[in-house]
Amino acid sequence: MKINRISTDKQEFTQGSSNLDDFPKKLYILGKLPQKKLPTIAIIGSRKPTQYGREVTEKIAFELARSGVVVVSGLALGIDSIAHRAALEANGITMAVLANGLDTVYPASHKALAKQILESRGAIISEYEPGTPPMQYRFLERNRIVSGIADGVLVIEAAARSGTLSTAAHALRQNKEVFAIPGNITSPQSAGCNALIRQGAIPVTKVEDILEVIAPNIEPEQTQFVLGDTPDEVAILELLQSGLRDGDEMLQQSKIEPTDFNQTLTMLEIKGMIKPLGGNQWTIR
Repeated sequence: MKINRISTDKQEFTQGSSNLDDFPKKLYILGKLPQKKLPTIAIIGSRKPTQYGREVTEKIAFELARSGVVVVSGLALGIDSIAHRAALEANGITMAVLANGLDTVYPASHKALAKQILESRGAIISEYEPGTPPMQYRFLERNRIVSGIADGVLVIEAAARSGTLSTAAHALRQNKEVFAIPGNITSPQSAGCNALIRQGAIPVTKVEDILEVIAPNIEPEQTQFVLGDTPDEVAILELLQSGLRDGDEMLQQSKIEPTDFNQTLTMLEIKGMIKPLGGNQWTIR
């Protein structure tokens, strides 16, 4: 695919960003930008998220993308890639900003993800010319583009001294909204988010908390309750919809025979109605 170089002040999607003092006047693009400005959120966070962080990212990114919000992130391990994949799963638009030239994908393990983004109306973006390698300082420079493209930045999990917080700092300088997911006060991965909330970031507990700020005219897509085909499927789905995640607890509360319970879980997964989170944890797909 051809790498294009664009002037940010001549593209409707980036015209507002081009007025920012620290935003590049030129960008390299793979894929295509939306033809008009759309509500856009940057979703960022830890490269080693907790199960809570993974689940929240999947839910929020999916619901935002399904509602027509463009999801921007950095293609990194952890929260970034989870956000990209959730947006793709919702048939939404997602864009990745890299800290290297677009002739290579970094990390290399995300080549398939980058290909999916490009095949799904998305774009891969960089300010660096082809052949430029990823360097630590370029990741910090890249963060101002992630925040600059977006109407707001959502921090899902970040340690107290996480590099993720530099993106939030850029957003504040750019007069963008900063959102944060509240976390367990005993979790180091939530220390950065909780600190942002103390400093005035908007706490997010549902997708509407973001939409009412960056896209007040958008009504979020209503989540449909999933119904099973058998009494055992219904029982398990109702437990998941109530917020239960642990397989052992669901087995106990459902009072289904263990063999039947495991078979039902397998069938629900095959049907695409639920998905495993690891460690015998499950969620509605």
